[in-house]
Amino acid sequence: MRATIELKDLRKSFGNKQVLKGVNLQVQTGTTTVILGGSGSGKSVLMKHIIGLLRPDSGEVWVEGENVAALSEREMGRIRAKFGMVFQGAALFDSMTVGENVSFPLREHPFHRKNLRATTGQDLKESDIRAIVQQKLALVGLEGVTDQFPSSLSGGMRKRVGLARAIVLDPRFLLYDEPTTGLDPITTTSVDDMIIAAKEKLGVTSVVISHDVGSAFQIADQVAMIHEGVIVEQGSPAELRKSNHPYVQTFISSWFSR
Repeated sequence: MRATIELKDLRKSFGNKQVLKGVNLQVQTGTTTVILGGSGSGKSVLMKHIIGLLRPDSGEVWVEGENVAALSEREMGRIRAKFGMVFQGAALFDSMTVGENVSFPLREHPFHRKNLRATTGQDLKESDIRAIVQQKLALVGLEGVTDQFPSSLSGGMRKRVGLARAIVLDPRFLLYDEPTTGLDPITTTSVDDMIIAAKEKLGVTSVVISHDVGSAFQIADQVAMIHEGVIVEQGSPAELRKSNHPYVQTFISSWFSR
């Protein structure tokens, strides 16, 4: 299995604060990798480098054979079109219906619109958009909610709408930002199941940032533990449970002793 995302000696500072201190990580095609760590560990900064929202001070970020850290902002549009993002709290537009939220990237994503015009000579018809939205909602187990507003949905349902929006452009990669933060145990299990099902149904490569050890061990093929800007341990959930690294032992044991 080949690495489809690879970080090589990634370093990033903000002023005098060094956040990433030489991160090395490989994400294999079709797998789910969880970047696990506490607040301030650097996991969010790391994810922003993967999608090109931040540029490293040094090091490389490779996505499907391209060093995205060396691309221009214009070229990055093509790379970002390969990614879908599921935000913490779903980040839905409250003034829009579910259908309008899910269709938003279809209508507004500049690279998608440009590519569509280049290949077909026209934009999507409204009937096409409605059909795609219904298809994606069905994929995440939500049907019949197109005309509802996010405020009428449960937390787990909002997460699923966020996923439907993230996959509406058929991305190759899915990024999840703290998907289980603030959720009750039942909803957390539902979100974990959603992430697993998305990988199985869509064949996407997923990267999840989280501090939730229980969730990470449920969904991950690989866990990368980040601490003070460095990956201190990585491997399968079973391998992390056996880690002798003192920080990894403390982090995991403190979670399960709650």
